[in-house]
Amino acid sequence: MLKTISILVDNEAGVLARVTNLFSRRGYNIDSLAVGTTDVPSASRITVRVDCDARVLEQIIFQVGKLVCVHKVKVLDADAQVSRELTLIKVRADAAARSEIIDIAQVFRARIIDLTPDALTIELTGDGGKTDALLDMLRPYGVIEMARTGIVALDRGSESISDSPYVFD
Repeated sequence: MLKTISILVDNEAGVLARVTNLFSRRGYNIDSLAVGTTDVPSASRITVRVDCDARVLEQIIFQVGKLVCVHKVKVLDADAQVSRELTLIKVRADAAARSEIIDIAQVFRARIIDLTPDALTIELTGDGGKTDALLDMLRPYGVIEMARTGIVALDRGSESISDSPYVFD
């Protein structure tokens, strides 16, 4: 089952490498990964999505928590989180197909961010299912290339990573 893990770490060089190396050494596959600074300049949040069972999840939390650069770890509840991913899709779009592609993008609340005589670049923000559905609609026109960020996620409501039972400070 897919689990989303939020990890609060020091905002310094090499931290991401230390965390991802831990996953690699233990043979845990990362399905999605995103990292960025937080509202506190000295901290970064790493959001990792992994496909694992409860036993492996506990091992991940234990191993990640042993890293000196890690301050807090929280497993986000799938039903109590808000998550998004950004996708850029470049599609073949000659003059005849352009208006159809723009109409499809509008249905998905996507934005056209670049336009050339033979292609469109579309920006979409949402969950993975929304991205997959848009891709299915665009494939007949010819997807030239695509880039997806990893998901970023937060708890719904006033809960935060500070409320996590896994605090390592």
